[in-house]
Amino acid sequence: MGGRRRGAHDENYSFVSPVVKYLLFLFNLIFWVISLVMVAIGVYARVMKHAEAALRCLSVDPAVMLLVVGVLMFILTFCGCVGSLRENICLLQTFCICLTVIFLLQLVAGVLGFVFADKARNRVTMMINDAIVHYREDIDLQNLIDFGQKEFGCCGGVTYSDWSQNIYFRCEPDNPSRERCAVPFSCCVLNKDENVINTMCGHGMQEMEFTEAGNHIHVNGCIDKLVDWIHSNLFLLGGVALGLAIPQLVGILLSQILISQIKDQIELQKYNLKHRSDPWR
Repeated sequence: MGGRRRGAHDENYSFVSPVVKYLLFLFNLIFWVISLVMVAIGVYARVMKHAEAALRCLSVDPAVMLLVVGVLMFILTFCGCVGSLRENICLLQTFCICLTVIFLLQLVAGVLGFVFADKARNRVTMMINDAIVHYREDIDLQNLIDFGQKEFGCCGGVTYSDWSQNIYFRCEPDNPSRERCAVPFSCCVLNKDENVINTMCGHGMQEMEFTEAGNHIHVNGCIDKLVDWIHSNLFLLGGVALGLAIPQLVGILLSQILISQIKDQIELQKYNLKHRSDPWR
């Protein structure tokens, strides 16, 4: 109340803190620029990439997802930027409510992913199997699968024989492909002493028994390797989740503080207008 009484005697007094106001503006400006970059990358990827068949293995086209997230982020941060500069309660409330909804949706998604872990695992398995089918149809998809298999030391989704789902690697007598019964070179167990990678090292591996093939390639699937990696890096994943949550919570907090200050300032202005002609104020 002391501040309110001082404000009544000083018309230049303001409840709105410049620190909060411009900190919120800078916060939104940074993410506004990031949203523009995301939209630009999404447009470029959508225009330049034409591997529609390879994208069937994914639920959503990554380029479209990047575009949608970028546009929503652009609109949201625009509301935050303009709302903070113009001290517009409507825009700030829109920004705060949308940010709160997004935060809660992420929280719900995380809980559902934990509760329905088996269904999530089955969905990932389907995506990997679809990616195997379309392995040769897109160079970027091919490089992504090769990178994953080399990094995790795995081959296929559940086991190395999953590569028989691909038309080129299908292990059937009537398959005319030169890669019949093979697996990609990224499945191979490489010696550190080798300077040149033998890209033919995976040929004929599907015809071998599990134990014999294990001397030459990684026979375990990438699903189990991925699950093991997640279990051993829970603190890292928690840190990433926290890193995503903190900026959202900061944005919500700053917008709420600024809204409260603007409302107090409006009340002060009404008080001054009402008592401007009162000599005993």
